[in-house]
Amino acid sequence: MRPYGLVLHVPMRHLAIYDMDKTITRDATWTRFLLASARGRAPWRLALYPIAGLAALGYLLKLTDRAGLKRFTQRLMLGAALSEAEMEQLAEDFADAEATHGVLHGARERVAADRAAGYTLVMATASHGYYAAAIARRLDFDAVVATRAKRDGQGRILPDLDGDNCYGPAKLRMILDWMDQERIERTGAYIRAYSDHVSDAPLLGWADEGFAVNAHGPLKVLAAEKGWPMLDWR
Repeated sequence: MRPYGLVLHVPMRHLAIYDMDKTITRDATWTRFLLASARGRAPWRLALYPIAGLAALGYLLKLTDRAGLKRFTQRLMLGAALSEAEMEQLAEDFADAEATHGVLHGARERVAADRAAGYTLVMATASHGYYAAAIARRLDFDAVVATRAKRDGQGRILPDLDGDNCYGPAKLRMILDWMDQERIERTGAYIRAYSDHVSDAPLLGWADEGFAVNAHGPLKVLAAEKGWPMLDWR
């Protein structure tokens, strides 16, 4: 039993939460992952890519959402199901190339500085976890919060999503779920967050320090209103 009047001080946790596409990486990764994977696995599927462009137009016209677009394009370019070993190889090959050519130097410097300052590094991305985790490992991240893929009874990876697309308000909910699993109390954590896109406004506003990185126009406007520092890692 704790002696009366004794206060136990729990060390403050420091988290640095990074978006991936166009924050850490120079360009968005999903389409490039699909094209690289189709090229290596079934090159004939590259002829189907124009259909993916039509699906993207459907998204712009609000005929489908981002999750629906992910499902359709994965099935189109990679097929109905991939074994875990197949997907792991595709993810590792893509991550090798991305870590070598696609990661911004400024992002590497900031990640290294946050790690040196004692921050736990968390990648939080709408990209699929099967390749985002492979990229995160190459950058020495501690954890990944990402979109998850469903599996069938044989453990094969399907185009359907397991839960939410990790985007916008859903990303913050998924980060909170991860913190709960790790037993990290919000009141016991100091949090930095980095993103290039206005969809991450809920995350940037919730963090103790929100940084607009390589920001597109709408995020620049919001960052100026909110007083969020703007960084350029390009």
